[in-house]
Amino acid sequence: MKRTRLSPDERRAQLIELGVSMLSGRPLSQISVDEIADQAGVSRGLLFHYFSSKDEYHLAIVEHISREMLESTAPPDGLGPIETLMSTLTAYVDYVSANRTTYVSLLRGTASGDPATRAVFERTRDAMVDRTLAQLPLVGIEPTPLIHLAIRGWIAFCEEATVHWLRDELLSRDELIALLTRALPAVALGPDDAAALLAERSTVA
Repeated sequence: MKRTRLSPDERRAQLIELGVSMLSGRPLSQISVDEIADQAGVSRGLLFHYFSSKDEYHLAIVEHISREMLESTAPPDGLGPIETLMSTLTAYVDYVSANRTTYVSLLRGTASGDPATRAVFERTRDAMVDRTLAQLPLVGIEPTPLIHLAIRGWIAFCEEATVHWLRDELLSRDELIALLTRALPAVALGPDDAAALLAERSTVA
């Protein structure tokens, strides 16, 4: 098999993409460096030129998936807070539905016990919290420490609810999105503020 000459950045990206593809069918811990090198048409030694260890390679895969999810769920411009929230959650549910094996493997698999991997998960959650907090001043709500903590808890709720939905899908996609949308104001705001915010989008079921 003829090898394709790639630039260092292209080769590194290729190796990560192969790992991401392989993750759809097995846990991260079972991704073989030898198999990746074989599929890429490179030597094991060349792979370790780009990644100092198997753990570093696995971490690069997790970081790639984290960036991809954040990019896929970036909030749109020009919408109201609830519409923005629904749009982001729709993108989130669609992303994890399309990558369900990978998502559940990383969130629930052995990789979640690795400190470096957990740190990537936490940075991803921090980015989601910051996005959500940025919407509050638009409706005159101050992002207090209490609200910050409530949003962190809401993100954990979204992860848990989505993982269980992926397993049985007893609710429709739209029902899940509506549930996750309603949950945030209910947890983070007082009853009056939550009702006023949700009233802006009367189509939330």
